[in-house]
Amino acid sequence: MPTSPAITIVQPHPDGSLPIPAAAPAAEPSAQALQERAEALQDQVDDFQALLAKPLNEILADREKALEAAAAWDAFGAMWMLSQRAMRRVAMDLAAQHGVDEADVVARAMGHANAVLNGDGEDLGGSIAPVQMAHIARHKAFLRKQFR
Repeated sequence: MPTSPAITIVQPHPDGSLPIPAAAPAAEPSAQALQERAEALQDQVDDFQALLAKPLNEILADREKALEAAAAWDAFGAMWMLSQRAMRRVAMDLAAQHGVDEADVVARAMGHANAVLNGDGEDLGGSIAPVQMAHIARHKAFLRKQFR
């Protein structure tokens, strides 16, 4: 890691102006760093050449598939959000009927989420399928940030 240059205290000129500091010499990258950068760039060029070597219809087909997948995930996200909001509303209505306030409901939900994220095999009484548990496990680091 490069060290920062020493601090220099400058004296103003008699007219009150400050001297312009001399430009610090630029740190030159090492031969090893240049070689690694060249290899990384060559890998990128190779990837681009492999892409461009495909016929245009294959490139466009790959793009179509990606757009379709993105649209499907977007629709799934909308469906998931709607179902979560509807279930939240049901939970709040039922809680109100039993005299439980919103903060208690949210605290219980967070407790259940953390039990799944931090427990060993906690599946909320069987309401999370094994495939869903595997999906959650793949994203535990991200989910733990969300459920603090």
